[in-house]
Amino acid sequence: MQLSGKVALVAGATRGGGRGIAAELGAAGATVYVTGRTTRGGVSEYGRPGETIEETAELVDSAGGHGIPVQVDHLEPEQVRALVDRIRAEQGHLDVLVNNVWGGENLFEFEKPVWEHDLDNGLRLLRLAVDTHLITAHHALPLLIERPGGLLIEVTDGTREYNERHYRNTPFYDLAKTAGDRMGWLHARDLERHGATAVSLTPGWMRSEIMLEVFGVTEANWRDAIAQEPHFAISESPRFLGRAVAALAGDPDRARWNGMSVSSGGLAKEYGFTDLDGSRPDAWRYIPEVQDSGKAADTTGYR
Repeated sequence: MQLSGKVALVAGATRGGGRGIAAELGAAGATVYVTGRTTRGGVSEYGRPGETIEETAELVDSAGGHGIPVQVDHLEPEQVRALVDRIRAEQGHLDVLVNNVWGGENLFEFEKPVWEHDLDNGLRLLRLAVDTHLITAHHALPLLIERPGGLLIEVTDGTREYNERHYRNTPFYDLAKTAGDRMGWLHARDLERHGATAVSLTPGWMRSEIMLEVFGVTEANWRDAIAQEPHFAISESPRFLGRAVAALAGDPDRARWNGMSVSSGGLAKEYGFTDLDGSRPDAWRYIPEVQDSGKAADTTGYR
């Protein structure tokens, strides 16, 4: 396996993209520390007890890697410090850091200007999306750069090109997601001196557990939701994002991506991986060219 002997930390791996990333790093043979707030013994503010870090770690194991669940609130610096100290003590090194902490689905209000949006929810959203990533980078990157070749991935929503031209739901959400991309670019400037690489990575329309619930479907029958929302045809599984991360981590020439904004669909073309159904959905080409242009849903040439 291409990542055998490698150690990864997926910060925010309870569900969704983080879970898909952890599983695919495991499939490539990595040891993966999976963090989050929901465990089998306690539930976070999400109130989703069926999605736990232990379950994610078991998916890593079943995929062929070694999953290690650690309950961490990434807004608490001492908890993050303790996590990194544990990784150092147990493994001696860190090869991949995935900053995927989010937690804002229930906090933002679509299409509301800042004066109409609930202020407490908006500020909480920013703390979850920005402060957590900075706190984790502060404590984990010193371990990552001890050996050349480390990789930092900032998971966000939307490519740099798309976000520069579009209003993303509300100022709070927009700032949260563009900040992730900017952090990837900034960290790249600092990390390149140490032989490490940083990129910002976005999935397309991802079929997270929450999104599947919205449409009343499962991963097995997700296509049934196309009748409700035709553009859902371009959607992708969380494992597609995970395969993008694994491809980057396994590329000895990954430094060519340093500071760049990349997407799961774009990297699939570069590295040749597919989603679970064998397709390569390219959502960030489809969205502006088809969906935003008011055209009828048609994924021909886009997956």
